[in-house]
Amino acid sequence: MRDGVFHRTDERYALTGPHSRREELRFVLRVAWEFIRGFRALHFIGPCITVFGSARIGREHPYYELARHVGRAIAELGFTVMTGGGPGLMEAANRGAKEAGGRSIGCNIELPHEQLPNAYLDRWVTVRYFFVRKVLLVKYSYGFVVLPGGIGTLDELFEALTLIQTGKIERFPVVLMGTEYWAPVEALLAQMIDEGTISEQDRELVLLTDSVDAMREHLERYAVERFRLQRIVRLRPVRVLGEQ
Repeated sequence: MRDGVFHRTDERYALTGPHSRREELRFVLRVAWEFIRGFRALHFIGPCITVFGSARIGREHPYYELARHVGRAIAELGFTVMTGGGPGLMEAANRGAKEAGGRSIGCNIELPHEQLPNAYLDRWVTVRYFFVRKVLLVKYSYGFVVLPGGIGTLDELFEALTLIQTGKIERFPVVLMGTEYWAPVEALLAQMIDEGTISEQDRELVLLTDSVDAMREHLERYAVERFRLQRIVRLRPVRVLGEQ
């Protein structure tokens, strides 16, 4: 948007109601191209654990160091660490993975206030649309670790839980790191069970903990053992397709 006017390439323009058939087709093609770019960029990254968390928490905060240990532990399990690719706790998780000698991937998003990929990524893709980003963050992952965060982190958490509950993805493990921070969400889930809006089974795979070791054991049990993963899967690029 410039000078208060939405342009045709803006996401908000596409979501302001019906447009001409030509414009709607252009939007669909732009979305398709975003997916193609994302799939090509991430096709060879191996099985991932996706880490969600705030972009606003700096290096001086204790949660940054927690996220760094989370990334390290996930890498030591043999998984690629995938994040939203930005600063804050995303950076910390990617940093921990790199320090452990693991693979570190980001799915960055274009925002009005530019969000640059952090310095600890082996590979990343930058997309325009949030819904494309969320598909990429889920598509390659065998589990989700959720660090303290804001509205975007909550959105990603409940997106993953919804996909698991409805059977759209497998029953992958979900770990909430930070018992004090996530206590209100824990209480909400308990209330939902009491009211019958979710079941005990829906709650089963969610672990709330402060312990990186407990997180690691949960991922080992519900991701590695349950799905019998070969921890590092290496698909080979096809050079004639321009893959690398």
